[in-house]
Amino acid sequence: MFKVTPNPPNTNPVPYDASLDLDPKKLKEAADRALNFYLNPGATKTQIPPHSPSNDTFIINPAANDETLLVQACESLGSATEIANEIASTMDGPQRGKMLVLQQVIRLGELAVNRVLDNHKPG
Repeated sequence: MFKVTPNPPNTNPVPYDASLDLDPKKLKEAADRALNFYLNPGATKTQIPPHSPSNDTFIINPAANDETLLVQACESLGSATEIANEIASTMDGPQRGKMLVLQQVIRLGELAVNRVLDNHKPG
């Protein structure tokens, strides 16, 4: 393929603009303001507490009410049901049967949580 334009293209030089002269003192002041604003080097640094291993990797917010927890549990079980169903659809034989049983157990848990949620009286 033939390239029509010259390599590099012929362009006129950029004209010099005297109004854009940058004073080094003003540049340093601007850089210092930006660093102080974004990095705030004068602020006291907070120490990150050391990691303490525990079994409480995931915790439930103590302020969450029962209805919120039940809704979250119901949605999680519903998602697990769909995932198990999708995996079972790709399997054959006894493995598929086991996955369908697992899907049914998850679905029963979801139905139980739904019943509790239906019977739950806020307050």
